[in-house]
Amino acid sequence: MAENESRVTEIGIGEEMRTSFLDYAMSVIVSRALPDVRDGMKPVHRRILFAMSELGMTPEKPFRKSARIVGDVIGKYHPHGDSAVYETMVRMAQDFSYRHPIVNGHGNFGSVDGDGAAAMRYTEAKMSKISLEMVRDINKDTIDYQENYDGNEREPVVLPARFPNLLVNGTSGIAVGMATNIPPHRLEEVIDGVLALSEDPDITVEELMEYIPGPDFPTAASILGRSGIRKAYQTGKGSIIIRSHAYIEEDKKGKETIIVDELPYQVNKARLVERIAELVRDKKIDGITDLRDESDRNGMRVVVEVRRDANANVILNNLYKQTALQTSFGINMLALVNGQPKVLNLKECLYHYLEHQKVVIKRRTAFELRKAEARAHIVEGLRVALDHLDAVIELIRGSETTEIARNGLMENYDLSEDQAQAILDMRLQRLTGLERDKIEQEYRELMERIRELKEILANEERVLEIIREELTEVKEKFGDDRRTRLEAGENSIEDEDLIPRQDVVVTISHQGYIKRMPIDTYRSQRRGGRGVQGMGTNEDDFVEHLLTTNSHQTILFFTNKGKVYRLKAYEIPELSRTAKGIPLINLLQIDKGEYISTVIPIEEFSENAYLFFLTKKGISKRTVLSAFSNIRKGGLFAINVREDDELHGVRLTSGDDSLIIGTKQGMSIHFGEEDVRSMGRTASGVKAISLRADDEVVGMDISVENEMILMVTNKGYGKLTSIEEFSKQNRGGKGLKAIKLTSRTGELAAMRSVPLDIDLMVMTIQGVVIRMQVGDVSRLGRYAQGVRLIRLDKGEAVSTVAPVIEQEAAKEEHVPAESEEE
Repeated sequence: MAENESRVTEIGIGEEMRTSFLDYAMSVIVSRALPDVRDGMKPVHRRILFAMSELGMTPEKPFRKSARIVGDVIGKYHPHGDSAVYETMVRMAQDFSYRHPIVNGHGNFGSVDGDGAAAMRYTEAKMSKISLEMVRDINKDTIDYQENYDGNEREPVVLPARFPNLLVNGTSGIAVGMATNIPPHRLEEVIDGVLALSEDPDITVEELMEYIPGPDFPTAASILGRSGIRKAYQTGKGSIIIRSHAYIEEDKKGKETIIVDELPYQVNKARLVERIAELVRDKKIDGITDLRDESDRNGMRVVVEVRRDANANVILNNLYKQTALQTSFGINMLALVNGQPKVLNLKECLYHYLEHQKVVIKRRTAFELRKAEARAHIVEGLRVALDHLDAVIELIRGSETTEIARNGLMENYDLSEDQAQAILDMRLQRLTGLERDKIEQEYRELMERIRELKEILANEERVLEIIREELTEVKEKFGDDRRTRLEAGENSIEDEDLIPRQDVVVTISHQGYIKRMPIDTYRSQRRGGRGVQGMGTNEDDFVEHLLTTNSHQTILFFTNKGKVYRLKAYEIPELSRTAKGIPLINLLQIDKGEYISTVIPIEEFSENAYLFFLTKKGISKRTVLSAFSNIRKGGLFAINVREDDELHGVRLTSGDDSLIIGTKQGMSIHFGEEDVRSMGRTASGVKAISLRADDEVVGMDISVENEMILMVTNKGYGKLTSIEEFSKQNRGGKGLKAIKLTSRTGELAAMRSVPLDIDLMVMTIQGVVIRMQVGDVSRLGRYAQGVRLIRLDKGEAVSTVAPVIEQEAAKEEHVPAESEEE
């Protein structure tokens, strides 16, 4: 009795509750509900994938029963209920739950209607192709292992995860006192973010959002507004609004029907249809006559028929408001960092993943180094044996036992036991001359491999290079298009939304002063007027670039060195007509010796559009526009310009356009852009026109049917010539004469393709601007010299010619030029 009493310890119930509940809470947090920031997996996901890998259920192998997998996971690694493990595996196989499913399921694995999967005895599964990247190099000592629950097996603490799974597939989980809810993202964008961070550790969250603009859900739909995304990425917590994709069809009789073909993430379609039916039955929404779910294997299609006298747009907005056609998604980026739960912003998620990859690469390299050194050690012994072949054979023949022979080899030739054993195990065919050469070749390759592996371990930048290469490989292999659209929010106020949309004029001077003005600053005048002062400049400065755009468009700035920078038009300060502007270097990180050669406004970075580059020496290049969608503040190289050359200009093309090029000496060439194949961002390009001595390119534009070619000389003369007079040639030729030049006209200063119904701005090096209608310019042939467009004072010259693409609807009437003088 006394012995039993000595085992009893008195403890307060409050203290015991605190201690026990804290232990339970930490167990749920660490071992059940929260993902690891490195591989983005909870223990159950990791154990399922590891078990499938150990069972050899790789993509090229046949499917295996799901019950077999679940049994293995429960028996070896995860002693919990079989239904919980199976439901987790089912979700890993659903293409509407995971952006890139980790499991390849065969059979009924549920649906967006909330239907459950078939029993595990009926379904089959194996690893998906991308899941191989999660366990890639797992057998090369890249990660740590721990004992399983009963100590009879070993399981990985974390997976190598060769792509950022935490963000790519997202996760959700409820722990004790905390929860995580990370949305899925597009693989290519997340990897681009990791690559950008690897190249610039000081990159900001705002700059990372240029690579990762927002979540990308497997069910597509639209995200309204970016303020919620921005907040979530900066703080780790935020809320976004997801809206279904719906459109209105109208039949020949004018009856409207609402079609829904995309739903918000995790919305149950069957319950949604039921909810709409309830609202109609309860008369909370009026005007719906029929509701059908016509979804099939080809896609989702929910049909809402609208009464003839009802407004479909009003009904659709009511559905957004009262049903799950529009939902909010609360982002809470909580994950385990070194075993501790932590709320992470976007950069921290990418940083911890990148650090994990550094460890994986270093450990893999060290493993391969040990193997290479061990093999090199053996091969060194074989080389010794081959160098003393007769003596070695004599020693082995004269030995009574293997042990005596091994010891003799070790003593006589200073070999290790492994080397001596390898010599004894060597087959006689290795003694031939060819096989001896192979051993020498293998030794040389091993020594080179060892040198390379040691270099990697000694150089952090080499580790980063390998990470970049392998991530790029994954991106190219598994990347796909964005599904979720990012749209302006109706109820969310964005910084950009506060800025009015208006047509503006942007001017940049030769010395790099930039400003923005409303387009109605300039009045329309007749040809031959004196113009108005458009920009105050220093005596040795002049306006070099002038363009019309919208305040919300992105502007690409291309420099003479071939680099490209970007700004939103509204980021350029709005100043008065006569103000000089602010230095461009205050807005862009332009290097010394760089100046802007071309400025292009961009509405959207399409993959079906191109940028056509041309240097002053007549070298051209064509690159897809989407290659320039992510430009950091430091800029990007857009074209590799040779030392004796500079980038003259860039044009936005469709892929099927024709280009016309003009030179200072009045020559021109006209050819199809398909003559120049599409090239990468940093390519140098090919010859577009052969130039005479002291000649250079001064103009390039897209030739458009029904437009005229405008030519303006530096002494203010100009003309319009039909594009038909410029016959098409193959690129690389000398071209045709475009204009007759004399001492009175000066040299050709600009060549543009323009319609007749727009206005034209001509600016001089002193900053004087004249705005006129293109239709007022005389139409003359190729051999004509043109007529005076602007009267120039002594020492003045034309610097820039720009058509006004968009005009105000209400424009001042044309009046005689004399009355417009200022």
